[in-house]
Amino acid sequence: MRSMTGYGRATASLAGSTLTVQVSAVNRKTLDLTVSLPEEWESLEPAVGELVRKFAMRGKIHVDIELNGNAGADESWNEDAAAVALDRLSTFAAREGVAFAPTPELLWQIANAQRRGGGRPAAEEARPAVTAALEDALRAFAAMRATEGEALLVDFLARTELLRRHLEAVAARAPHVPAGQREQMLKRLREAGLELDPNDERVLREVAIFADRCDVTEELTRLRSHLDQFVSLLKSTGEMGRKAEFILQEIGREVNTIGSKGNDLLIARAVIELKNELERVREQIANVE
Repeated sequence: MRSMTGYGRATASLAGSTLTVQVSAVNRKTLDLTVSLPEEWESLEPAVGELVRKFAMRGKIHVDIELNGNAGADESWNEDAAAVALDRLSTFAAREGVAFAPTPELLWQIANAQRRGGGRPAAEEARPAVTAALEDALRAFAAMRATEGEALLVDFLARTELLRRHLEAVAARAPHVPAGQREQMLKRLREAGLELDPNDERVLREVAIFADRCDVTEELTRLRSHLDQFVSLLKSTGEMGRKAEFILQEIGREVNTIGSKGNDLLIARAVIELKNELERVREQIANVE
């Protein structure tokens, strides 16, 4: 089992600078991937996405790739290159019939664009280092997801046992409900001044009808089966979040049916506990990939 939340970070040296890759994720029903990387490296984004998909199938995942600190590079302005760029811009403006009056801001932008050593390595040159750092970050990311997943599994198994206990409480009480209804019916008749033989056909028929209406045997059988499926799924590998959500939905349906058919105080209390515990499991399953 893997959690959908996770974080991984890795660094590498590239062209005298520090390459930093960070991968983070939060819950999302599908895979929602965003990648932030230098503009010059945008051609690497499909490869980044392909690699991420080998480690994650669900979640809102963000990959941040940065290259910082080129201490050994010459960062002085290349005045000759800046002058050439300015001349070309002036010539283009004249050809297009546009008045050209360079501002200090424009000169600053052109000069910064022409700094010596200010450029980053080309995308293909950076690809091996980016790929290696991304793989390291993804391995750390996956390890964190796995660790959180183990903690979630322990919690789910404990809560599943609580669900079973409440289920068995319903199963133990259900057979006694028709007899209790029979006593209540006879008591109301006596209070109304009517006396009927408990073995009267009319009494027996009403009790039989009530027993059929409040019979939850099928619901309990399906509920046990759903819980068994849920536990088996939790112990499996790979993506399980969507299927787990479906099974929990089916469990909830059976619990609601038991609640509507039970017609008994003790069963109603057990159903409330089932619903409360089930809601906690549903909240947590949203964290599972």
